Amino acid sequence: MLGAGAAQLRTARFAADPARPARGVCVLLGGQTEFIEKYFEVIDELRGRGFAVATLDWRGQGGSGRLVPDAPLRVHIDDFAEYDADLSAFMDRIVTPMLSGDRRPIAVAHSMGGHILLNYLSRNPRRFAACAFSAPMLMYSTRGQPRWLVHVITTIMMLLGRGKDGVWGMEGRDPLTMTFERQIVTSDRARFRRTQDFLKRHPELRTCGPTWGWVAAADRALARFAAPGFAERISTPALIMGAGRDRITVSEAARRFAMRMPACVYQAIEDAEHEILMERDELCGQFWQAFDAFIAKQM
Repeated sequence: MLGAGAAQLRTARFAADPARPARGVCVLLGGQTEFIEKYFEVIDELRGRGFAVATLDWRGQGGSGRLVPDAPLRVHIDDFAEYDADLSAFMDRIVTPMLSGDRRPIAVAHSMGGHILLNYLSRNPRRFAACAFSAPMLMYSTRGQPRWLVHVITTIMMLLGRGKDGVWGMEGRDPLTMTFERQIVTSDRARFRRTQDFLKRHPELRTCGPTWGWVAAADRALARFAAPGFAERISTPALIMGAGRDRITVSEAARRFAMRMPACVYQAIEDAEHEILMERDELCGQFWQAFDAFIAKQM
């Protein structure tokens, strides 16, 4: 466990496949509600490409310390600066000791993890050699509701002191009872079932969704991303992969953000749902094909 301020973070390190030429370290950052074990297949893909992998559970989810002790299924944060502190501590105390000489790591980041990494890159543009993003959270979907209405409701809930309450409907999205037909993150039934079966054996790792406080914090963080000059400061070579059927984040917002970055390539996987890395073989295969071509140009 890694201490980051008042939070305890669960971290993990994996050696590269010894049968492959060593290519350095990859930092793997998952999204909201996710946990290290969900990414074992992704970790094996990276290890098979010669990368050692370092990853973590963000505060409030997985095996890291929960922030609403009487409601541990809720993902809560008061400010996204707390996630920034998680990543900074992780980089300084876990990743840096893994590096050889002046070699910089690469990164693969999904959804909320992509948002947190982009914010880190805006302050530390030369800390990574290259970064690949899967459906990064540059705007969350309101799923048919007017965005102004979601903002008004969030503001009211915060004024009423209900910031740690779960967003309406999220308590019903327990991954132990969620059916494949009701979920909206992948079209791969087998990978969905694999994650669900794991959580049935380890239910303490699961979370359902955000609190109103998380939504309010996300809105403030996203407003900073929209400011002139923010994306333009991120000079790290980057590949952003958007999901054409994303119902969690807004792919068009990611595309527009990528266009503002000076060294970024945007590519869409049109048939993919939000969890590109957990999609059907032919879809996540498109991610790995693009990743290989991108990394080959950077290393």
